[in-house]
Amino acid sequence: MTTLIKNGRVIDPASKTDEIKDVLIENGKIKAVEKSIETKADNVIDATGCMVTPGLIDLHVHFREPGFEHKETIRTGARAAARGGFTTVCCMPNTRPVIDSVEMVKMVIEKAKEVTDINVLPIAAITAGQDGEYITDFEKLYANGAIAVSEDGKSVMNARVARQAMRLAAEVGIPVFAHCEDKNLVARGVMNAGEKAKELGLFGIMNAVEDVIVARDILLAKNTGAQLHLCHCSTEDSVRMVKFAKEEGLKVTAEVAPHHFTLTEDDITTDDANFKMNPPLRTRLDVDTLKEGLQDNIMDVIATDHAPHHKTEKERPFAEAPFGITGLETSVCLTMTELVKTGVLTPMQMVEKMSYNPAKIIGIDKGTLLPGKVADVTIIDPDDEYVIDSERFASMGKNTPFNGKKVTGRVRYTMVNGRVVYSYRDGSECIIDKDVPKL
Repeated sequence: MTTLIKNGRVIDPASKTDEIKDVLIENGKIKAVEKSIETKADNVIDATGCMVTPGLIDLHVHFREPGFEHKETIRTGARAAARGGFTTVCCMPNTRPVIDSVEMVKMVIEKAKEVTDINVLPIAAITAGQDGEYITDFEKLYANGAIAVSEDGKSVMNARVARQAMRLAAEVGIPVFAHCEDKNLVARGVMNAGEKAKELGLFGIMNAVEDVIVARDILLAKNTGAQLHLCHCSTEDSVRMVKFAKEEGLKVTAEVAPHHFTLTEDDITTDDANFKMNPPLRTRLDVDTLKEGLQDNIMDVIATDHAPHHKTEKERPFAEAPFGITGLETSVCLTMTELVKTGVLTPMQMVEKMSYNPAKIIGIDKGTLLPGKVADVTIIDPDDEYVIDSERFASMGKNTPFNGKKVTGRVRYTMVNGRVVYSYRDGSECIIDKDVPKL
């Protein structure tokens, strides 16, 4: 099977390419990227006016399976990923049971192979049951397919255990993905601490809840030599501390979620739990600093923290509803609208933060369109304007604060191993499941 992508704006950070070129795909690999390719192909895609990028990679998703299939499954999460332009996603371990053993890691991998062509990579728990006490077997987990370890959903609160985990991770060579939240400081907080929380009569979450663990984990990474990745950073001081870590030459990277660079606490005007996420929406100063951090390449990655919930759970009052929003199907358009179209990021920086850098962080041979590499490709129309409609989401979770928002930037094609798994043509969408013949 050969596919020829014609006349697209090829953006590939690995080769510093940003120009109109053709891309030839043969037997699941990139065969050639040239100014003009004239050859007979089984499938020809006209990418005129579109960006042709390496397949997007999301380092931070929650697919809920096993244990919470009423919220999302690996199949539905992968469908959402395909629709959002993502060819590789990394699943957090806070399922039921927790992904804390070789058996559970293999379960996720095998289930994904059964239901999707999307690359679904499991992240294993740092401690057994995510109870914060007994460290899991990093070496065996890594050898059997876990691409990182994390306690996401909570922090390892015991600093001694956190240090020991980082020391072991450094020995094994597996990255540590840190959810930075001091549980003792959270108390009953549900949104950012400030005047808005007082106005709505809700308990607040201080910036310090995040900042103290960011500081601790950076210092522990310095002490142990661990590769540390900071998840969903939301505060101005997080950006400053990541900058410090990089200046110190530490192996520290950080991600920002689209909702944290798009919304502030002031966007919460009613008792709507679709605006409830953890970390919470912060102040305009925090948002502006996050944008500066992304622009200055202090913050390395844009990741969704895709966290679907059942409709009835998010219909509860703000104080009672679970934290989290869906993100896979709004990440591209929010990044284009809020960062690229406004000049905060160049298209090249966008691709770096959504494909190239994530691949480097987890050590996979993806995030590039170099000849010979696996043909994971995303094609984006940067100028297509539309209104987000959560009812069209492929995810089971419709919980988003962006429903009804006018945005620019639409995924036209998602290709995995040279096969089209999602397409949007002439207003018609198609998501191709594992058991359906490939286009």
